[in-house]
Amino acid sequence: MKSLKFLLLVLSFAFVNTMVAQTVYTTNTGEKYHKSSCGYLKYSKKEYTLEKAIELGFEACSVCKPTKSNTASTNANAFSSSENSSTPAKKTSATQCTGKTKAGKRCKRTTKNTSGRCYQH
Repeated sequence: MKSLKFLLLVLSFAFVNTMVAQTVYTTNTGEKYHKSSCGYLKYSKKEYTLEKAIELGFEACSVCKPTKSNTASTNANAFSSSENSSTPAKKTSATQCTGKTKAGKRCKRTTKNTSGRCYQH
């Protein structure tokens, strides 16, 4: 009886792992699908399964190269809080401020602020 239960448990895990859809992302205007860590998803992303994205005519990104083996599954994404959070990642290095001066030129100050703007903007 124990061996039968063990066999059923192993088979159920085998079927669950094959049935989990792979998640890829597209931009609102793009024609390619990406992994969740791709830089092209900075401003917009829509979530699709890999099969659905291919069915809709999207092609694989040539930068992040998403495949079935390296894209996250939907179950794995449910437990990954860092990839699913809607807050942007903190900047670790200083970048040039994105603010504009009165003359209409870009500010020359650097900032580590996550908004991309210095203390004055």
